[in-house]
Amino acid sequence: MEKIPMTHKGHVALETELKQLKSVERPAIIRAISEAREHGDLSENAEYHSAKEKQSFIEGRIKELEGVLSLAEVIDPTKLSGSIKFGATVTLVDEDTDEEKTYQIVGEYEAKIENGLLNIKSPIARALIGKEEGDSVEVRTPGGDRAYEVLKIAYI
Repeated sequence: MEKIPMTHKGHVALETELKQLKSVERPAIIRAISEAREHGDLSENAEYHSAKEKQSFIEGRIKELEGVLSLAEVIDPTKLSGSIKFGATVTLVDEDTDEEKTYQIVGEYEAKIENGLLNIKSPIARALIGKEEGDSVEVRTPGGDRAYEVLKIAYI
């Protein structure tokens, strides 16, 4: 199996979610199913069917998180330097609009673009890998071709 790169912060977040699902969500849904069963006929019991559906989702998410965490390779960005690689925090300027954006390149399970966490597999991240400060980067995105200049690279 291929290792899944992630930052320490991302690893801790997934472990926290897994612990929450196992210790809080799972017992709560088991209680809800038990209570719904007490209401009688299960074929027309909406509470029971809803609780079973939620239980299925929780169990699936637990399995997914356990799988991801078992393959996780935690990378400490503070021990890295140089050109852009996994874990880098990169400040870019859009060459068309002069808009500055800062992203950290992270693993796919911790990526959240609205928080500036860019998936390593995204078109922008793939185009940035190996680049240096001052380099210009052409990126083909779903919204069209974009050009960025790398202003700053930091490993924090």
